[in-house]
Amino acid sequence: MALGPNTLREMLHTMQTIRRFEERASDDYHAGKIYGVVHCYIGEEAIATGVCGALRDGDQIISTHRGHGHCIAKGADLDRMMAELYGRRDGYCKGKGGSMHIADFEKGMLGANGIVAGGISIVTGAGLAAKMEGKGGVAVSFFGDGASAAGPFHECMNVAAAWKLPMLYVCENNGYAAQTPASTTLARGGEVAVRAAAYGIPGIVVDGNDLFAIHEAAEKAVARARAGEGPTLIECRTYRWRAHTERKGQPDYRDPAEIASWKAAGKDPIARLVDHLKAKHGFSDVEWQEMDRQILDRIEQSCRFAEKSPFPAPEEALDDVFAA
Repeated sequence: MALGPNTLREMLHTMQTIRRFEERASDDYHAGKIYGVVHCYIGEEAIATGVCGALRDGDQIISTHRGHGHCIAKGADLDRMMAELYGRRDGYCKGKGGSMHIADFEKGMLGANGIVAGGISIVTGAGLAAKMEGKGGVAVSFFGDGASAAGPFHECMNVAAAWKLPMLYVCENNGYAAQTPASTTLARGGEVAVRAAAYGIPGIVVDGNDLFAIHEAAEKAVARARAGEGPTLIECRTYRWRAHTERKGQPDYRDPAEIASWKAAGKDPIARLVDHLKAKHGFSDVEWQEMDRQILDRIEQSCRFAEKSPFPAPEEALDDVFAA
């Protein structure tokens, strides 16, 4: 399906919202306003946006420890997200989950997960439920290259293939599992998509900074899933601009020249989309600046909301541990 100019503007808005949200989260973390750990999604915005843009409202996704982008792309509320990062009662988990545990079941966001590969099994269960319901629902698992070496990845790929579950397994291969290069720890020099062959399902490699390539691959995989043909593994080759976490003193052993090369306009997913809109659809600098201003205003509003929200009371610490 061709992406029209209005859709592309909406996708650009989503991508820039992710980036600006992450920049503010980093700033506020270092200012002492955010507790726990923050993992920024900057540089990978096209993946969440391209995949979620191929889904219906009722489709379900699960995220990773680096999950803000997936939440925003699936339509989560910025106020409740920021309040959760601030550890406030009006956050998605009442301020007790923090950055790595945001969920919005109404939006089909089954949660972020601080455990590497921890969400793959959960969302494969959602894929089984979707098949049993028979209403054409699809489930999507986002995970990193490090998680592709964990047991749940292989166990779930096997059962999803055997039962033809309506699943997308989306590997955000940013080249590093924390500090460890995928090229030194994964077979075949860090390739992930080739593993699909062992389960008899499609394995696709796409440029993870190319919104069009990601969306096209997701559309085809979603159509296959809805048709009852089973899962697809999509490996998105991308790069995170920031260190593994925003923790103060966090080492980053990557080559500065490598980082700089990925920040260049030719690879920056947002700059690439802006250039396309300018060249093909009359997108102006004024329009782009106004979009960015509105996004910054909206994020500032979410911070004000978070700051006004109270902290959870100590006696609420054990609330919601068990389902009612």
